[in-house]
Amino acid sequence: MKTAAVSSGKTTPESAKPKRIIIVDDHPLFRKGLEQLINSSNDAFKICGEAGDAAEGMVRIRELQPDLVIVDLSLPGANGIELVKNIRAEFAKLPVLILSMHDESLYALRALRAGAQGYVMKQEALENVIGAIREVFAGRPYLSAQMSAKLITNFAVGSNQTNPTDTLSDRELEILELIGKGRDVHEISDALHISRKTVETHRAHIKEKLNLKNAREVNRFAAQWVEGQTG
Repeated sequence: MKTAAVSSGKTTPESAKPKRIIIVDDHPLFRKGLEQLINSSNDAFKICGEAGDAAEGMVRIRELQPDLVIVDLSLPGANGIELVKNIRAEFAKLPVLILSMHDESLYALRALRAGAQGYVMKQEALENVIGAIREVFAGRPYLSAQMSAKLITNFAVGSNQTNPTDTLSDRELEILELIGKGRDVHEISDALHISRKTVETHRAHIKEKLNLKNAREVNRFAAQWVEGQTG
């Protein structure tokens, strides 16, 4: 005669619980698509919340206590790198993955220095984001193979040249990139969700910090910088 099974009373192991993720991105359709991709993966990942800007992102993080935050670089108000710094200051061990339309070679190092654990370009999100999440949860930083090779090469040859753009703020660097890609003030304003006057103020600071004489020199420097970084 078989005896009835008796519950062991054990709780679900921590490792078996879904890893809870918050998405901070100002495009609702992209957030929805990313949520569907992550939730439908074979991994134990679950989107537990989302936000459209940095301030809302910090509120959600405090409320929901996630295991990972995915952050877009271009956010209204404080940008993604500033948000990473704020997260790191308040939640020292909370991993952050940057998912951005901006070229990895321009921003990955700055993002890692701010405290992010990985960087994925949005163009490659469908292919690479799940793998990037796995790497970050395994305690390893994630960069594309191309960017990793570039960093290794620079380290091997002892590249320690200072870059004049290191003096720029995160927002100024974003604007320099867009200038280098031929965007005008109106387009930059729309892309970054800031006023045209703010764009012009940042452009003036870029000119001063890089010791450039006028807007034409700013445009030429920006174009050459973008080409040199991504070429």
